Amino acid sequence: MLQSIRDRSTSWGAKILVGAVVVTMALFGVESLVGLLNSDGEEVATVNGEPITRQQLELQVQRAIRSGQVPPEQERQLRAETLDSLITNQLLTQYAEEGGLHLSDAQIDQLIVTLPEFQDANGRFDSELFKNRLASAGFTPISFRAQLREDMKRRQLQQGLVISEFSLPSEQERLAELQRQARTFRHYALTPADLETAPEIDDADLQAYYEAHADAYQRPEQVKLAYVVLDKQAMADDIEVSDEDLRQAWQDEAASADRRVSHIMVGFGDERSREDAVARLEEVKSLLADGEAFADLAADYSDDTSTSDAGGDLGVISRGFFGEAFEDAAFALDEGQVSDIVETDNGLHLIQVTELDRPPFEEARDRLRQDVALAQVDDAFNDKAQRLIDESFAAEDLASVAEDLDLERQQSDWVSRDAADGVLSEPGVMRQAFSDDVLEEGFNSEVIELDEDRRMVLRVVEHRDATTLPLDEVRDRVVAAVEADKTREALEARADEMLASLRGGETLDLDWQRAESLSRQAESGLAQPVIEAAFRLPHPSEGETVYGRANDGQRVVLIGLESVTAGEPNAQIESFVARMAQQLRSQAAVNGLLDHLREQAEIERP
Repeated sequence: MLQSIRDRSTSWGAKILVGAVVVTMALFGVESLVGLLNSDGEEVATVNGEPITRQQLELQVQRAIRSGQVPPEQERQLRAETLDSLITNQLLTQYAEEGGLHLSDAQIDQLIVTLPEFQDANGRFDSELFKNRLASAGFTPISFRAQLREDMKRRQLQQGLVISEFSLPSEQERLAELQRQARTFRHYALTPADLETAPEIDDADLQAYYEAHADAYQRPEQVKLAYVVLDKQAMADDIEVSDEDLRQAWQDEAASADRRVSHIMVGFGDERSREDAVARLEEVKSLLADGEAFADLAADYSDDTSTSDAGGDLGVISRGFFGEAFEDAAFALDEGQVSDIVETDNGLHLIQVTELDRPPFEEARDRLRQDVALAQVDDAFNDKAQRLIDESFAAEDLASVAEDLDLERQQSDWVSRDAADGVLSEPGVMRQAFSDDVLEEGFNSEVIELDEDRRMVLRVVEHRDATTLPLDEVRDRVVAAVEADKTREALEARADEMLASLRGGETLDLDWQRAESLSRQAESGLAQPVIEAAFRLPHPSEGETVYGRANDGQRVVLIGLESVTAGEPNAQIESFVARMAQQLRSQAAVNGLLDHLREQAEIERP
């Protein structure tokens, strides 16, 4: 699609579209990307010698939190899961590249312009939509292209594994039969009340369980930390910003704000001289001065037929879309203003800014206050950050550093390498806390750059080695675990006695519950282990009942299967089952590959 657009790019409007696609991807957000690449490259893992950096991890974590999919209080768990995901992706990408899988820039271009997420209501690539959606997801176009390229390589690999797996028609038919099967059964959940006596527990039981499950009562190596955080945002919160400063900032933003523009283009060359083109646009300027509408004049005078019928509208533009002369003129205008004659490679133009892409002042007030205050404390923050480096290096404690820099000295409870909350859970913090200089020598840590607006220094206050907690300290936990185990074992033994009686023909006085013609996918309110056990029992003969039991956590459930029916054929369900079977086979193939790659890989986590 991109090539066909290029082939037809003879009009100014068509050239703008291609320019918007290519330049937006190539230039938009370069500064933030350069900042990312030049920032601290602390490694959180290496996969076969290739690093995964703290910045990569943080970007993924913050995108997930920004999306609203993960609450901030689950950030620590999210960070661990995200690192595992990054390692998996790295393994698959390396394997794909070793296998020669490749996507050209042209293929990536074509994919991007055809993605529905970036198309307008008419199915055309929309550069503004592209930019906004990437920004909301925390991507620049360049980082998005790199991510998309890796994702597509992994998808190629996984699709190759998927199409190599298949199931026979007979297997699919058997699966469909099992899926539409329905069963009628009764069930009874045993409780401790069904036991004649409660299980007895003695010290020998506790000791035996404690020794068998010693790993569950390990306490990792831990430290208590004192720390100070220099926070630029907190400094900015204390700054008074005048309304005059806010309005000036709002006006300053207009110079760089994206803007909607229209133009009237007059070409020159073989059929028209440059002087004639200038005279034509001078005539337009005169008509504008007399009150004629720019849009009406675009329809009558503009040579750009792709935009003239729309009043010359070029849409919303950002810097980097056009040549320097066109942009300098467009971004020098305020809303409603018209430029003087501007010359580009395509001809001469009059440009009108029809709308500035910025919120009203009152709507932007809070953000402006934030931006202005941050700018005002920038020098003070940098000075304080340098003092933090100097003073924490020389100080024998953190109290004096906190006092000199007017920072709060905070102290943690016991934390370990893998278990810390809040700011202490951020990448690099625990690595510093357990470094030799800090842990063994007792020095203050290096200044940790949490992000561009926060710096931290920490110090170990107390330290204790990893150990197995003594039984007396975890007795309550052990007692609860042993009681649960013995109760479950007693219920299982009682269930087996009752099953023997039922299978022998006895009728027990139980408050049975019934499940009538229950299918595997029906909503029943029953626990999944009970349903699975009921569908594993053999078919009963006519008039007979087949008995079994299921473990559902701490519960033991008796099951009496009375009948099995084939169920009505359902094309939708059978198609679903066939797809699920294929997906399970494919997933097994992918998991098998991942297990192999992990076994063979050299994965290090500092």
